[in-house]
Amino acid sequence: MKRLVFLGATFLVLGCSPVRVEKIDVVATNDPLHEPRQILERYASGQPLGSEVTSYPKLVDDVRKVDAVRAEVLDKGLNDLQKASASARPALARGLLAKLQPSMK
Repeated sequence: MKRLVFLGATFLVLGCSPVRVEKIDVVATNDPLHEPRQILERYASGQPLGSEVTSYPKLVDDVRKVDAVRAEVLDKGLNDLQKASASARPALARGLLAKLQPSMK
């Protein structure tokens, strides 16, 4: 009985403590896939290819430094996007975005 009263009092004290809420800002500047994802999202929404095409090799090289497999996927996907018709690009971009989503390791 004493144990039950003690446990009840403990839960009452712990349960009444205020909840502390913290805001955590996630900075994507250290993610080499951040910029390619942004570009692909624009393509997926129908934006045509622009001058950013010249930056593709650097984007792929930056990704290659941390993830060679995803760099190859990105390189092939960007090449496919350049060769595709304007009407096919949004679907290709969405598919490539799905392959480049963050993974839980």
